[in-house]
Amino acid sequence: MSIKPFLHTHPYEPFLFHEATKLIVGTLPPPRFTTGELKPDDVDFCYGSRNGMLWPILDRIFELDLKFETTNEAAEQRKHFLLANKIGVCDIVASAERQKIDASDLGMENVKLRDMLGYLRDFPNIDTLLFMGGNSKNGPEYFFRKLLKEAKLVLEVVSNEVPRIHRFSLPISSGTTEKSRWVKTVSLTAPSGAANRAVGSLQRYKDMKDKNPKFNTMDFRVIQYRPFFEESV
Repeated sequence: MSIKPFLHTHPYEPFLFHEATKLIVGTLPPPRFTTGELKPDDVDFCYGSRNGMLWPILDRIFELDLKFETTNEAAEQRKHFLLANKIGVCDIVASAERQKIDASDLGMENVKLRDMLGYLRDFPNIDTLLFMGGNSKNGPEYFFRKLLKEAKLVLEVVSNEVPRIHRFSLPISSGTTEKSRWVKTVSLTAPSGAANRAVGSLQRYKDMKDKNPKFNTMDFRVIQYRPFFEESV
């Protein structure tokens, strides 16, 4: 008898608002966020896993003094920061099935994607997508490329150095005329422990580590993320 797969649905609606100019795009939070079995130092909000690095990174960049606990105050701190800095959050995966209940992107099957291009049309001030990971299978950029291909749109390379930067022209209907706007994408190193091996293999990281033995993968991400999150703040 086959075991019924776990349906991993995204527990949070997209955090979108008219003033947003940047959009954080990942895949799914760990399954415990779907089942509501959070751990005491998880935060009940996007990227709230105690094992995730996004909020610790932003805490360091912006000196936010965030709380890391399952309280309403901790979630509200994060919402306030996003609103104040015109940053939205819209993970690209709506749901996926899993044979093994874990948080790995590769373990996702029968993936249903959100209508990212529709959201971009609905919120016309968004000009930058910040992917929480690159183009590896089942990563946010990988799925976004699928949506672009279906829409017959193409990502153009802006910079091939890590973090890789692309852009695409998004058609927007305005009455009887067809207009478009450019949207930039930045594929940041994923803020997860699983990506630490990839960070360790980067020559830039090795060079920094040689100069300062105390330098770690978290420090590397802070340096990498800073210019893209501080941009236009």
